[in-house]
Amino acid sequence: MKKIGFIGLGIMGLPMVKNLLKAGHEVVAFDIVAANIEAAVAAGAKGAGSSKEVAAECPLIITMLPNGPEVKEAVLGAGGVLEAAAQGTILVDMSSIAPEVAKEVATACAAKGIKMLDAPVSGGEPKAIEGTLSIMVGGEQQAFDQVYDILMCMGASCVLCGEIGAGNTVKLANQIIVALNIAAVSEAFALSTKAGVDPAKVFAAIRGGLAGSTVMEAKVPMITAGNFKPGFKIDLHIKDLQNALDTGASTAAPLPFTEKAIEILRDLSTKGLGQNDHSAIAKYYENLAGVEIRG
Repeated sequence: MKKIGFIGLGIMGLPMVKNLLKAGHEVVAFDIVAANIEAAVAAGAKGAGSSKEVAAECPLIITMLPNGPEVKEAVLGAGGVLEAAAQGTILVDMSSIAPEVAKEVATACAAKGIKMLDAPVSGGEPKAIEGTLSIMVGGEQQAFDQVYDILMCMGASCVLCGEIGAGNTVKLANQIIVALNIAAVSEAFALSTKAGVDPAKVFAAIRGGLAGSTVMEAKVPMITAGNFKPGFKIDLHIKDLQNALDTGASTAAPLPFTEKAIEILRDLSTKGLGQNDHSAIAKYYENLAGVEIRG
């Protein structure tokens, strides 16, 4: 059993805490939303009043926050982790943020004798609940080895991808692939629906072939049921793709399809769908084609 601090108890963070508790670890939890702390306490965690309080108690701290500014506030800001963390503490940031921000936070941590890993995840709420997330990590091998077994309480795979920032670079690649896959599925199913073919038949016919994918398996049932309850929100995917575009600009990597995908997502967000699951990309194509993909 290890004492673990956990900061950020939202759609992803709370089920991740529950899986750590199920594995027998002690968790000290904090979130800026009091109800989220109460939910973690009800699951068996100990509540804290700030990120600083978490850091004062725990040699290992995990953050799971919306974006870079929130990570910087929780770690570097007033009442943050660095105000109380002891030398030798390991910080694992499992948020999806820009690689350059991860490097910035890691540099500040290193000045205080704290090791940091950036370890974003893929799989959304369903895999967070199951404890089968894919975890992509950047940082030092020694720190990775120390926390590997704990990360595997929340994931089905955990891969050290390179130095600090590499985890988030891989996550950006992941998010590009996911967004474009959902868009391709939506475009194809809008075409087949418009042509009069039952979407359920299309799914059954192609899922086992080369076009089949984890994204298709997860998202087509949601699309055909008209169920866009968020497992991963459109507005969060916009954030990730903007980080990808920023990283592409800084590395001179062209991302033309990513530019189109973020345009689609932003269009949906301006129509009030930003809190929908990103499978609602299908609604963009439904509107263009004048059909509903249901079956």
